[in-house]
This record gives sequence, C-alpha cells and structure tokens, in this order.
Amino acid sequence: MTRPLVSVVVPNYNYAASLELCLRAMREQTYRPIELIMVDDGSTDDSVAVAERLGVRVVHTGRNMGVAGARNIGAARTRGEILVFVDSDVAAYPDAVEVAVGMLAENPRLGAVCSIHDPEPLIRDSLVEEYRALQYYYWTASSEGPISFLFPALVAMRRSVFDEVGPFNTRLRETEEVDYGHRLTQRYDMVLTTAMRSRHDHDDRLFTLLRKLFRRGRARVPLYARRKRFARGFETSNRAGGSLAALAAVVTLPAVALGPAGAVLPVLALAVSILADLGMYRFVLRRRGPLFLLYYGTVHFVVNVTIAAGVVAGVAQWFCSARFRRLYDSELLVRPSATGEATT
Repeated sequence: MTRPLVSVVVPNYNYAASLELCLRAMREQTYRPIELIMVDDGSTDDSVAVAERLGVRVVHTGRNMGVAGARNIGAARTRGEILVFVDSDVAAYPDAVEVAVGMLAENPRLGAVCSIHDPEPLIRDSLVEEYRALQYYYWTASSEGPISFLFPALVAMRRSVFDEVGPFNTRLRETEEVDYGHRLTQRYDMVLTTAMRSRHDHDDRLFTLLRKLFRRGRARVPLYARRKRFARGFETSNRAGGSLAALAAVVTLPAVALGPAGAVLPVLALAVSILADLGMYRFVLRRRGPLFLLYYGTVHFVVNVTIAAGVVAGVAQWFCSARFRRLYDSELLVRPSATGEATT
C-alpha cells in the first residue's frame, strides 16, 4: 500500500544556532516518503547557508511576515497529503512523523497531532532555559489528551484539514496558535501526546521570555472575551488564577507597612499562586532538588506576574480599541498561493 507523502515545513527567522539540529532530525525520520523545505522569513544570520549545506530546499517569504505567514507559504509550496509544521528551534525524535501519521490514519475525526517537548532543552544555554523547559513540559504533559490550544512547534495534520480550516492568521505575531486551535476544533478533534516527542531550544534570557509572555497574555484577551472560556489544555482557569494571584501579591505588598494585619493580603495571594501549580513544584523538587526549586519558584512568580500584567493590559486595550477587539476576525484572513509573496 502506498504511504501518503508528508510535507515538512520549517519556518525560520534567525535560528541558525538550532536550525541544523532541526533539519537533521527531520532528515533522519523513520517515515518515508517525506519532502522537507525551510521557509526563511528574512533571516539576517547564516540560516540559509545552513539549510543549503544540508541539501534542504529553501523558500523565501520576500519580507519578514512572522511565523504564521511563513507556515502558510510553506504549505502552499508543498504537495504532501500530510503537513508537518516544525519550528526551527525544535528537533523531533526519529519516529515523531511515523507516530503522527499513524494516529491520523486511525482516527478520521482527528484534525491535528501535537508534540510534547522533553523537560530537557535542546541546547543548554542558561538556568532560565532550564526553568522554561521544565515549566513548559509540565504544563503540556499535564494537558496530554484532547486540547483546543494548538502547539504548532511540532504538529501534523492532513492537508485537507488545513485547506478546510484555512491558513494561519498573519495578523497575529504572538497568538496565531490559540486562534488556529480554536478554529480547528470547531470541526475536528486535536490531541497533545507524549508519543510524538521532541526537544525545544527554549528562550535562554529572562527578558526575552517575559516580553514574549506579556505580549501573548495581552493578545489573547480579544479571543477569550469572544469565546467566554479558556482553551482546553495548558492555559487552564486554575493557572490563570495563579497568575492573577501573583500579581495581587505584588499589588498588595505595600499593605505590609500597616503591620501584621496588612501582611495577610500579599501572603494569602502568594499562597494561592503557589497552590494553583503545586503539582508542578512537586515535580521540579523531585527532578532537581530543593535548591533549584527555590530558583525555579522565584522565576515562575515573576513569570506569573508578567502574564497577569499582560492580560490586564489587554483588557484595558480591549475596552479602548475597536481594532484590537477585531484582532481575530476570520474574514480578515488572506489565503496564500504558491505564486504569491514567496520567492525561491
């Protein structure tokens, strides 16, 4: 029986440091047949040279469009029955594509299969990256199963599903995955699974991570305001409450000047924030010990405050800007063509 062609699309912008690991991992997949392309989104480093040295076909966006636009162009320039999107800072395990294709074949209602990254980063650069790898792993692994929140760093779907759901929203630079997951799960199921494994080169600088999380928190507000519920998996109401509690601990901290009674509010808010993710802290303690847990807890508190601050900023912008409220309007999507903005 002829196996379906799998088209692997690797969007890339200045990730030469991890790109070779990503492309080599896709070249070493146990599944065949595969076509592999790297869509370069205006990189200024030697990413293109890395891909060409490995014999990987390169497609250029012509201008920096963001990862959503790069994925759309890649999908339009390939011909496989199955699409696999893998970010250029992710290295898939050799059987990742094989597993995903098998799961899609077994269940016609399954629209997409998303990978769970290992708790160890692809490239060990800093303690911040160690934190992020553990935090991201726990939040995803504890959400394993049916989800409505797309994880596009490594995801497989039928081309027919992609064509039906439509392209990624190129107006969204930070939250295209939440929007796409919402649209896809209106018609199909979607799962997150540890059977499809990978490693991720997470952000290794705290400011970079915090800036990204703030922007994502802000940009999610219009979609969640419209849906009136959180996505299924990962961003749970419990974790949202933990982030808001962390921000409340900071906001009420001046009350400590009033004496012991005033200290109750920030201490209580901090306790609520910790309890919201107690299982995660236990996981980190077992894996890395108490000293690292102290560092981890401090960074995670800052992360929680940043996420909540982003949401507060998003709520304020939602009330003030009609354009912001329309950020996720589907009628504004533009469908790419194989001869559109891309050049080779």
